[in-house]
Amino acid sequence: MEGAAQNSMELSKSERAKITDSVHSIQSARASLADVDQSKVPNLDEIEECLQGADKTLRGTLREASASKKKSI
Repeated sequence: MEGAAQNSMELSKSERAKITDSVHSIQSARASLADVDQSKVPNLDEIEECLQGADKTLRGTLREASASKKKSI
């Protein structure tokens, strides 16, 4: 998925809003899970890593689209 963030593609206003909403949801999930006892949720560390990776990828996509938009102006 990292390759997708490297493409200079512009996002529509709707896509940008959906990705931003997803980033907020992921942040909320990460914060909620921070206080959960890991012994009570199987593979919680893997879930946290997955959320962290998704957050990083989506934020990178937003940054790349923003940089691409600035270059085209």
